[in-house]
Amino acid sequence: MTSASELRSGKTHKDENFPVASWIIHPRHRELILAFYNFVRTADDIADHAELGAAAKLNYLDLMESELLGQGDSQPEAVNLRRALAARAMPPRHALDVLTAFRMDVTKQRYETWDEVIHYCRYSAMPVGRFMLDVHGESTATWAASDALCAGLQINNHLQDCGKDYNALNRVYLPRDALAAAGAAVEDLAKPRASAALLQCLQALAVRTEGLLIEAKSLSAEVKDVRLGLEVAVIQAFADKIVGLLKVRDPLCDNVHLKPLDLALSSAGGISAELIRRIIGRRATAKPAPRA
Repeated sequence: MTSASELRSGKTHKDENFPVASWIIHPRHRELILAFYNFVRTADDIADHAELGAAAKLNYLDLMESELLGQGDSQPEAVNLRRALAARAMPPRHALDVLTAFRMDVTKQRYETWDEVIHYCRYSAMPVGRFMLDVHGESTATWAASDALCAGLQINNHLQDCGKDYNALNRVYLPRDALAAAGAAVEDLAKPRASAALLQCLQALAVRTEGLLIEAKSLSAEVKDVRLGLEVAVIQAFADKIVGLLKVRDPLCDNVHLKPLDLALSSAGGISAELIRRIIGRRATAKPAPRA
């Protein structure tokens, strides 16, 4: 059996819509985060592989899981993550959750409702945020806001890549009921530009995704680790910028990805706003109580 590493697409953490183990994060966490990323990226590439059949994909995902759980040493990404987690005495539950999403990618090509898409996000995206919070020792009370942010990031990506997902994989994450409500058809995704009905559907979904990002606004303040709080603020700034593009542009023919200058400005803005919020908050906390 070919090593899963040989099935990688070539995409790395530097190609994502959000920072992965960036310079903001403390160096002591980066090795574990990158081990988690490489495991997830490998499994994602398996699920999306153009030449593998469904049975072969599921077999590879099962192998990744078994080796993550200690049953074998032939898949480097699984072994590296297993060892990195063991060094921190952390369970593999978030990585196992993500494998559930990739199995869904292999076996499920259509989603009926928004709730079905959110259910997919529960396994594809939310575990990533929960993992990051666990790495930093944050409370599970932060999970609700993190889940909203991660779902927003995931659906942003679905909207950005809706044409590519349909044409390359025959996979559609746009809910059927949303398409029907707008009078759009799945086949519209094959066109070089969105029909008026499809564009209405896509932009309505972007507005709904913006609601998730609004729910997530409290996360950076809920996080105690300063560096992680800054990283969250940057990710939120990226997500807000992307959803703003999706609300007014056609992802089938327009650019709905951030350019290097956009990334730099959003990063600077997110970091600055979060630092100011934390400094003001610290001063307010330190202010002595008035005398009776």
